[in-house]
Amino acid sequence: MQSRTGPKRRRPGRGRPARTRRLLLPIGALVGVAVVVAIASGGGSGGNSGSAPARYTERLVARNATNPLPAPISGEAVVGMPGGPLILGGLDSTESSVEGVFQLEPASGRAREVGSLTGPLHDAAAAVVGSQVLVFGGGTETSTDEVQALSTPAGRPAAGSGARQVGTLPTVRSDLSAVTIGGTAYVLGGYDGNEPIPSVLATTDGSKFTEVTKLPAPGRYLAVAPVGGRIYAFGGETASGAASDVIQEVDPKAGTARIIGHLPTGVSHASAVALGNAIYVLGGEANGTATDRVWRFEPGGKGVVAAGRLPQPMAGGAAATVGSTAYLIGGKGAAGAALPSVVELEVRRHKIPEPKQPAEGSGGEGGLESASAEPTWPFSGQLMIADRGNDRLLVVNAKKKVLWRFPSKSHPAPPGGFYFPDDAFFIHGGTGIISNEEQNERIVQLSYPGGKLLWSYGHPGVTGSEPGYLHEPDDAYLLKNGNVSVADAQNCRILLISPQKKVLKDFGSPEACTHEPPRYFGSPNGDTPLANGNILVSEVNGSYIDEITPQGKLQWSIQLPIAYPSDPQQLGPDRYLVADYAKPGGIYEFNRAGKILWSYAPESGNAMLNHPSLAERLPNGLIAANDDYRDRIVIIDPKTKKIVWQYGVTGKPGTSWNHLHIPDGFDLLAPNGTTPTHPFTG
Repeated sequence: MQSRTGPKRRRPGRGRPARTRRLLLPIGALVGVAVVVAIASGGGSGGNSGSAPARYTERLVARNATNPLPAPISGEAVVGMPGGPLILGGLDSTESSVEGVFQLEPASGRAREVGSLTGPLHDAAAAVVGSQVLVFGGGTETSTDEVQALSTPAGRPAAGSGARQVGTLPTVRSDLSAVTIGGTAYVLGGYDGNEPIPSVLATTDGSKFTEVTKLPAPGRYLAVAPVGGRIYAFGGETASGAASDVIQEVDPKAGTARIIGHLPTGVSHASAVALGNAIYVLGGEANGTATDRVWRFEPGGKGVVAAGRLPQPMAGGAAATVGSTAYLIGGKGAAGAALPSVVELEVRRHKIPEPKQPAEGSGGEGGLESASAEPTWPFSGQLMIADRGNDRLLVVNAKKKVLWRFPSKSHPAPPGGFYFPDDAFFIHGGTGIISNEEQNERIVQLSYPGGKLLWSYGHPGVTGSEPGYLHEPDDAYLLKNGNVSVADAQNCRILLISPQKKVLKDFGSPEACTHEPPRYFGSPNGDTPLANGNILVSEVNGSYIDEITPQGKLQWSIQLPIAYPSDPQQLGPDRYLVADYAKPGGIYEFNRAGKILWSYAPESGNAMLNHPSLAERLPNGLIAANDDYRDRIVIIDPKTKKIVWQYGVTGKPGTSWNHLHIPDGFDLLAPNGTTPTHPFTG
């Protein structure tokens, strides 16, 4: 592919990664490349209609292009152009830097040489600004501060075009990344020859730079993509040489940068592309080896989910989007050799056939006729809300009077704070509460209403898979025998923990996060105790629901046609309820054959749900759900499909009365001290 070579690349020593308690492991990998990643609405008449709107799956398809590159390449820069992806510099199969510029023509799949850089270069970054491509930094034997510009009228350089130097960076910088937002190029990450560089720079011409902010977790070889005016950076290599798992968000308008989450495992030398409303993190180097994993991240969504695999492991390549197709070009394979590969990635949409609905008013197996069309009050007793965006628990009654809050001046937080309560349930006949602090990596039991810490498991703020450690615990339940069950989501397992904090059983394994129950689970996020003593499990990866015994024997398993099953509940002998954590989201009743028996899935207006994560049927037949990203708890009449009560103002987060912020769990304590929505717990 190259026509000119230069000095061979010299890679700085990586050093020995420091030992850490954070054992971050994958949350899943589905067999094959095309996987269900989202649900979209296709039209309909709204939430009060008796028929569900059309539903679709979106699948990411990755395939090798018909024509590979004429020669292997890695460490190159790539930008998307109307005429096809532009490939700038890189390393050839002998690890020599090259200066050629090639354009990949989508129609023919062939790469042709269209110009050259000012000299051999690899590990640079490039961004399109107006009618030129700016190339930042990079290096050969040493890093450079040079900024080059290549003229690209009409979306492609004229044949034989040469780049020219137009400026310099504030310091030498290689292994960096760049994106364009609204006519401004942003440079972030990279290496100055001694350590990773934290500064995020902005420029419109390559000669003058403004520092926008600093990354809280500086790194080199970041995977970077912009969405919605913000920049998202994934993983990278830290100063110690270890691969990072951090997800960082840069808001150029506000001049801020923050850590917003973590990848399932540390990865560097990956690529990232935005397709639709999601970002896909492609390949990279994990544990020192090239990987074929693809991860999907949706800003404002709930973490990172597996989205299939590349046709082969690829690390150190580069990616760009042209139209609705992304291209991942070159890189190194599992054996460490440069690749001539071009992988094309597209998101494809497929309509899901509509299930036949039971006759309204017949009740079916669920007894829907028990719901009152015009309830005076939708529940009696106390409703507890896990208001995770506000890091608090609230207890309210049907008249929306706040009866209790935690933490408060009279009920202070326990040691380690109280952070990110994902779920909370009443225990011990209403004299206690169990809550999983999902991103505080801990389960706590509190007295109620005293708020005293009675028991905990996990280490606040520290992830791990060793005994005593968790990684995003979800749905912690106290069982009647005193043990605690929990879905340890990012460790891809279900745990049974004794009061003495000993792990009695673990189903699944951090070693493989795929659907093979009970040996492996694909990121389980629900573990509901059933009347027969079994456990109802939901798996995010692949949208599976499973029933297992306390000994780990699989009773049954089905795959649902929804995007993100969350916290399933049993309603009858062969009738179950589950929330679809998506936008627009839904609530579904189904049987063990996977047939949808009833649904609530309006696609617009006040009735629409945005990432509901828990739905439960109340004693009177109404259905309660937390509508996470519309900042409310709603109660729905299943006969009319109308919201008959809510706590929280739709889409307006807050801390005052009748306001919530991303409520993620709830529980009902009846006047007689029972918990009717989970009667089989302690």
